[in-house]
Amino acid sequence: MSVPAPVPHLKRSLRRFDIMAIGIAAVISFDVIGQIAAGGGQAVTWIGVIAVAFLLPYALIFAETGAAFPQEGGPYVWVEVAFGRLPAVLTTMFYWVTNPVWLGGSLVFLAAEAWDGFVFPLGAGTVADYAFKLVFIWIAILTAVISLRRGKWITTAGAGAKVLALAFFTATAVAYGLQHGFRGLGTAGFTPTAAGFLALVPVLLFAFVGFEAPNAAGDEMLDPRRDVPVAIAVSASVATCCYLLPVLAILSAAPAGRITGVGGFMEAARLVFGIYGSWRGPLLSFVAVLFALSLLTQGSAWMIVADRMQAMAAADGGFFTRALGAFHPRLGTPVRMNLLSGVTATVFMAAAMNLANGDASAIFGVVLTVAITTLLLSYLAVIPALLALRLRHRAAPRPYRVPFGTRGFTVATLLVYAWILLGCWVALFPGTLELLVGFRYDFRATWGVSRLTFEAFTLGTVAVLLAIAAAGYLVQRWRAPAADDRLP
Repeated sequence: MSVPAPVPHLKRSLRRFDIMAIGIAAVISFDVIGQIAAGGGQAVTWIGVIAVAFLLPYALIFAETGAAFPQEGGPYVWVEVAFGRLPAVLTTMFYWVTNPVWLGGSLVFLAAEAWDGFVFPLGAGTVADYAFKLVFIWIAILTAVISLRRGKWITTAGAGAKVLALAFFTATAVAYGLQHGFRGLGTAGFTPTAAGFLALVPVLLFAFVGFEAPNAAGDEMLDPRRDVPVAIAVSASVATCCYLLPVLAILSAAPAGRITGVGGFMEAARLVFGIYGSWRGPLLSFVAVLFALSLLTQGSAWMIVADRMQAMAAADGGFFTRALGAFHPRLGTPVRMNLLSGVTATVFMAAAMNLANGDASAIFGVVLTVAITTLLLSYLAVIPALLALRLRHRAAPRPYRVPFGTRGFTVATLLVYAWILLGCWVALFPGTLELLVGFRYDFRATWGVSRLTFEAFTLGTVAVLLAIAAAGYLVQRWRAPAADDRLP
């Protein structure tokens, strides 16, 4: 088995607790809690179904693979060993690009909205608004630039802030319900429906993927063979609770029609915090600060892991120039790739700020949605790679094994892959399955553009990303013979 060359200058500093904290900081998404709750009571039902039928087998196969193949680069190495460099390069491009786009096109706007509404007025399109968003993006990038030995404490603080904010909100919602009655639960409608399922699948899958992300820093873990399986199990359990309980709390407190997608969490907090009387304002400001901090550290956690993956692809000769894969000799971080992520996030932030109205806003929303969906698309190669490694490299030491051996691993992989295929299809071709089963789907009302325009931009975005990744691979291929010709 041939794996990419190890990176010099790396220091092992990640303990089991650190791996769990990075997983929690990366995976639990404040920005999707409101979207999930907007699905009503059946969102709770589908969280339970997907936690058992998707998250459990997902955690099992990644726990075994992450412990057996703990090299720096994680999923890039797994796909490269299983299928070769080109598939690994294409997969890593999709995995990586999600994160600067998400940071600059979604997370920063949610943080600014919460800050503007509950902490300090920023206005829309003002100097203060631009300054907040730029500072937010580049603090997230700086967290990824500094050494992991120090940066891990920032993501750990973010994970703690996230769990604290959700726990405080949930406890407050329970107190509100005891005082005013749990009226929302009576009308929530927990009976699952096919239409609700198709609407929620991409959001829930996106919310529950990423627990393997810390493996991108595999050579910086103290004992990955023992710690990775436990860390995945704990972080997956915490994430399930951190989605299920706040969604139940929102549904119990918020009247029908009050839940408004991405704004659902803070709007529900504004409602239930009324029980604190004159303390309502300060407590809302406190939770909004935790909300913004959590979003920032979520972005930085993904930058830490995804930039390492893309840097390993570059260092391995798969992305334009090996210089992008260089790790700083003192910091032990891929500084150039971090800066490229920061520039990409800033460009998307500026584009969103300047395309905020009319058709341009709808088109940008489509592009942003598919760019975020690229994380799901990357698993179309990552998941089969896990099974290929299981079948072709049976001699690799496996401190943890999925129950029932190869059969159990194969069944779990196929089940996870079926979910990923479904999520990708619903995200790229929304409304098609609804029409197939006889549901009405108003495409223009949902997306603000025609289906033709939507598909042109979604498939066009995927094609552009594939072209960039392929170009980066070919440039490196062309450079390699030229470099060989110059050798004496």
